[in-house]
Amino acid sequence: MSFADKARNKAEQMKGTVKERIGDATDNERMQAEGAKERTTAKAKQAGEHVKEAGRDASDAFRR
Repeated sequence: MSFADKARNKAEQMKGTVKERIGDATDNERMQAEGAKERTTAKAKQAGEHVKEAGRDASDAFRR
């Protein structure tokens, strides 16, 4: 996983958190839901990247 991917996923996660909190503060349920969705999606992407990285590491370990 490149640094750019990590930064992009983290930024997306933070954007979702901000949206969710703004929705909480303004009692805007739609914005809360959008923020939660964005945050969850970013976390899932990050987890997928970690799985890919672990697979590469395991593959490298067997090649040595």
